[in-house]
Amino acid sequence: MAAAVHHIEIWVPDLSRALNDWGWVLRRLGWKDGDGWPGGFIFTSGVDSSYIVVEQSPALSATTHDRLRPGINHLALNAAGRAEVDAIVAEAANRGWTLMFADRHPYAGGPQHYAAFLHNQDGYELEIVAPD
Repeated sequence: MAAAVHHIEIWVPDLSRALNDWGWVLRRLGWKDGDGWPGGFIFTSGVDSSYIVVEQSPALSATTHDRLRPGINHLALNAAGRAEVDAIVAEAANRGWTLMFADRHPYAGGPQHYAAFLHNQDGYELEIVAPD
């Protein structure tokens, strides 16, 4: 069996805001709309069986996310190439995302790592990576 991600579930404090920023970037990267319900939405990869859930769970214990606390710091997703990374960065500010490490962009991850590091108003960090 090959190593693969089955699914990722992101709990958000505001589903409509998350569908605006997460929905935009996931669709932009080729993820497809899947099933939805009043408290959440699924995005499918369209390539394999992996999927991402964006959910405003009634079991949330807080209304803010802090990527600097123990837990997952950020999610990194593949782009088709450098042009797609650049296009996403150009559109990001109008879609709820802010470029991080602008002084080192697009090599904030190192000289051989072409990527954009973005964060949204809910404090989530997303890295969009161009293949080598």
